[in-house]
Amino acid sequence: MRFFEDAFGLSRQRACRLAGISPSVMAYQPMRANDGELRARILEPARDRPRYGYRRIHVLLRREGWAGNRKRTYRIYREEKLSVRRRRRKRVAAAPREALPVPSRPNVRWSMDFVSDTLGDGRTFRALNIVDDFSREAVAIEVGRSIPGSRVVRVLEQAARIRGLPSRIVVDNGPEFTSRVLDQWAYEHQVELHFIQPGKPVQNAFVGSFNGKFRDECLNQSWFVSLADACRAIGAWRLDYNRFRPHSSLGDLTPEEYAERAAA
Repeated sequence: MRFFEDAFGLSRQRACRLAGISPSVMAYQPMRANDGELRARILEPARDRPRYGYRRIHVLLRREGWAGNRKRTYRIYREEKLSVRRRRRKRVAAAPREALPVPSRPNVRWSMDFVSDTLGDGRTFRALNIVDDFSREAVAIEVGRSIPGSRVVRVLEQAARIRGLPSRIVVDNGPEFTSRVLDQWAYEHQVELHFIQPGKPVQNAFVGSFNGKFRDECLNQSWFVSLADACRAIGAWRLDYNRFRPHSSLGDLTPEEYAERAAA
């Protein structure tokens, strides 16, 4: 268009006609909506939860009643340089995977596993994660320097007083789970301990997936000055995960919302 105007001195009307373009197309000026309010609403959860990507933030906006386009959320998200940096995983040899069926209701099957981290002074601590495989709820996260089998039993009994016990709990072959005290407790309460095959953590995929979120969104984002500080921060994150965080595999519901709908 501009070539015809500059090279031959044609008017805009004649240049458009020669190029086969409507003059209204050339005269169009995009009118971008005022993004100030939306930008502020995107920045608020992004600051509080820096590991949330734009899709999860968009779900939060829709939950508040905003009905805008996801592309608009993504554009502002990129303009504010909020993109989450993906951590590269070490490549391992491909292995056959076994699909773990999803239970039909809450409290049918739980999964347990340990995650380790360090305090600000370099001391290590452990977190025992217990997950409901149906609702993906974090049933409990027990934090301590040492969590033997007797303490695992104590955590399970505390959870049982609130929500009852499942018929099966999936665990690995760690010494805390193969201990006599846990075996006796499971027998007395008619709970089956389902041990995965050694070296195959994919058979405990539900708690494994939770562990990844827990480390990415909580442990890696926090600096714990003491064990008490770690307990407070991790406890607050567990409640936020269960009650606020939308879960993509649950249709963008929170774990508690998903469990409540299943019980209705």
